[in-house]
Amino acid sequence: MFLGTFEPNLMPGGRIALPKKIRDELLGRKLVLTVSIGDEPCIYGFSEKMWESVTTPELSKPLFSDKAGRDLRRKIFSEAERIELDGQGRCIMPERMLAFAGIKDNIVVNGNGDHFEIWSKNRWEEYRAEMIKQK
Repeated sequence: MFLGTFEPNLMPGGRIALPKKIRDELLGRKLVLTVSIGDEPCIYGFSEKMWESVTTPELSKPLFSDKAGRDLRRKIFSEAERIELDGQGRCIMPERMLAFAGIKDNIVVNGNGDHFEIWSKNRWEEYRAEMIKQK
C-alpha cells in the first residue's frame, strides 16, 4: 500500500528518484504513470498489477453504445505510459505529464493506498490547505 508524503528532487530533464518506500510497493522496476482524470493537477503512479486491476472495469463497459465510457477509456489509456526505473530507482517523467501537473521544480510524492501521486509542491500545498478548510 502506498503511504506517506515525500519531497524528492526533480532533476534536469524531468528525472525523479522515487522514494524507497514508494519503490518497495511497486514490487519491481516497472510502473504506469498517467495524468489525473479529475480536476486535480497531478500525475498518478501505479504498479503494473494495480493498473490492470483498476482499469479492467472500464474495459468491460460497452464500446459501441456508451459514449461516456469511450471518452473515459480514451482519457485513461491514451494518457498512460509504462515506465521502467533504472537501477537507482530513477525515471524520466514525460514532458506532457509535467506540463499537465504544472511541475517545474519542487515536487511532492504522496501515497494514496492503491496508487501514488506526483504534484507540484506549490499546487499540493494549495490543494491540501483547501482540503483542511473543508473539514
